[in-house]
Amino acid sequence: MDEPITAEAEGYVRELAELWLAPHEQECLACYLDRVVAVFGCQGDLRFAGRFRDLTAPRATALERRLSDSGGCCDCEVLTNAMQPAWHLWRPRHWVLVDGLKSQVDAEPPKEMPPCTGVRRGSTQPCRNWHSMLRPSWRARRFGQRG
Repeated sequence: MDEPITAEAEGYVRELAELWLAPHEQECLACYLDRVVAVFGCQGDLRFAGRFRDLTAPRATALERRLSDSGGCCDCEVLTNAMQPAWHLWRPRHWVLVDGLKSQVDAEPPKEMPPCTGVRRGSTQPCRNWHSMLRPSWRARRFGQRG
């Protein structure tokens, strides 16, 4: 007797999760990861990045390798090692006077990211709110090539 209600409730929860996990129109990978990791947490893998790729950019078959090579071995590491908020969004923490001019000494990233500025469909690149952090890949370090 409880099974139909339980099955209906589980179906409803699954539908809600699918809606929450769906990339928004023209949302970039970094904004998507920032949004879903904040709600669902990191699972220690690239499951949300893979989901984004499957739904938005299925031709980006090397996405996980590219993210891993940049230090993003899980979804939260992508946001700390492979991408960072764009410099124009950082807030100054300390200012000093240098030769009579106010100069920023230290800055911090925004506490909350602004809405995604959008990317074309099929792209895994970040929007203007993010910078890719260029890091030499392990292949380049191993074989003496520039990354």
